[in-house]
Amino acid sequence: MDEYIKRLSEGSLKLYALEKELPPAEAVKVRRRFIERVSGVSLDRVGAFSIDIDRVARKNCENMIGTVQVPLGVAGPLRVNGEYAFGEFFLPLATTEGALVASVNRGCSAITRAGGAEARILRDGMTRAPVFAARSVPHAREVADWVATHRDEIGRAAESTTSHGKFIDAVTTVVGTSVFVRLEFDTKDAMGMNMVTIGSEKAAELISSATGAPLVALSGNLCTDKKPAAVNLVRGRGRSVCAGVWLDDALISSVFKTDARTMAEVNRRKNLVGSAAAGSLGFNAQAANVVAAMFIACGQDPAHVTEGSMAITTVDEGAGGLYVAVTLPDLPVGTVGGGTGVGTQAECLSLLGVAGGGDPPGAHARKLAEIVAAGVLAGELSLLGALAAQHLARAHKSLGR
Repeated sequence: MDEYIKRLSEGSLKLYALEKELPPAEAVKVRRRFIERVSGVSLDRVGAFSIDIDRVARKNCENMIGTVQVPLGVAGPLRVNGEYAFGEFFLPLATTEGALVASVNRGCSAITRAGGAEARILRDGMTRAPVFAARSVPHAREVADWVATHRDEIGRAAESTTSHGKFIDAVTTVVGTSVFVRLEFDTKDAMGMNMVTIGSEKAAELISSATGAPLVALSGNLCTDKKPAAVNLVRGRGRSVCAGVWLDDALISSVFKTDARTMAEVNRRKNLVGSAAAGSLGFNAQAANVVAAMFIACGQDPAHVTEGSMAITTVDEGAGGLYVAVTLPDLPVGTVGGGTGVGTQAECLSLLGVAGGGDPPGAHARKLAEIVAAGVLAGELSLLGALAAQHLARAHKSLGR
């Protein structure tokens, strides 16, 4: 080890090149020891882990020195009555925010007592939007017209790069001489960003060759990936999913210590009016909390929490209770690829019965989306109830947070 650390110190060996000379586990250890010597900081806890380093160092993380552990709790059981998710589930929630799991757990209890959350997938399609440079406004229109009349050809080009992804549509947006082509794919059980990026590159080559408009960037930000965007809120991205539940007056009083009218008013003034006044792209109480905790636990890309938390919570009052629903138009989730193969995350997916590819393909990713939506609903109910009953601060104080 000392020899390698000396070479790293001299600059004759680069950190990223260690795996070329050492097995992954040993390379990780040497790299960590080097960082400890340079920084003077002990990283013993970072160096304690149970996941398969050979796989992770090869597929998930460069310059790896260890792992960071996040506490994992469960909330549930949560009954879900979806098209793909049907039954009771314990939600794995990875978080360091005290009171979050307890809050979601209370919402799960209310939903399960009410008979379960109804969940449905509304749309399913991952996007990538290359941008092309036209010579003029008339040329830009010509490019857009060509795309509109050659969708089948574009689809064949894109699908030639994958045996799993299926081309859905191409929608153009022209801004001056910039032409954006938002390509959409059914990515089955994969979250699918790598798949659609490779397919979009092939499609972009065809568009550029046929129209004479050079490709400027394979991602032109109209996708829109890992950023809050109205286009995703309106058109959807990834799995667009809805979950709702009817709560009667007795259950609301028993679980949340409040009443239907007060919960509805909190939602209207906080989630709808307050969010509108703030110019928010999310109209919800705490969707990001549940999305982030489940994403980390289940090997999803945490950066997609930015999109996944653009949820809208609605409350419809009725005779004897209310119907609460959450709509997540942009939930990029998958059960194969990315971080889903990391050992601890794979166990969490198995806990939900969605590890690996589904039968038919896409069933597991859609099941996961329905479960996440139901979990978000549980979180929304609990926080709305706490606010309506004026219990939020008291709950945090009692839990010592």
